[in-house]
Amino acid sequence: MKKLFLFLVVVCTMFLISSCGEKNVENVTIILEDGREIRLELYPDVAPLTVKNFLMLVDAKHYDGVVFHRVIEGFMIQTGGYYVSNGKLKEKPSVVQIYGEFSSNGFTNNLKHKAGVISMARTTEKNSASDQFFICSAKSSHLDGEYAAFGKVRDNKSLRIVKEISRVETRKYNEFEDLPKEMITIKTIVRG
Repeated sequence: MKKLFLFLVVVCTMFLISSCGEKNVENVTIILEDGREIRLELYPDVAPLTVKNFLMLVDAKHYDGVVFHRVIEGFMIQTGGYYVSNGKLKEKPSVVQIYGEFSSNGFTNNLKHKAGVISMARTTEKNSASDQFFICSAKSSHLDGEYAAFGKVRDNKSLRIVKEISRVETRKYNEFEDLPKEMITIKTIVRG
């Protein structure tokens, strides 16, 4: 009887420890036109408004057909706001800007910008993020506390794809300094 009781205590303790470690996570997958997938986990507990906004845009299919318009090796890959039509880069219609969930804007966000972390792009205005986002291809500590990080890649294969994209050949095009020579297009982003 004592052994059974001890066994139950151990099992219950293990269950409680594993349950306490669970995070509130939303999973999404970026599916590229060439079939590659970048699998991400998003953290509503870290940046609730940012995750809510991103998932709303995912559900509305806002990201279908957008291209990576800014790619810098050893830094990040950026997308969300532009698509190609008749061989020309076009801007997506604007969407609502959201509050910047990062420390220099008065919000606690301890997610560090390291390789694989997804974060919102913005202008110099702290509350200007809307639909554009970037995924770090390397540690970018200078962004910590200044940009709303809200998730990260879920596996090494996804991180490898992010790094591959960051190394593609780029060109200047109008106001863009780091546009890929050959466009990399997002077919869709789905939950899961």
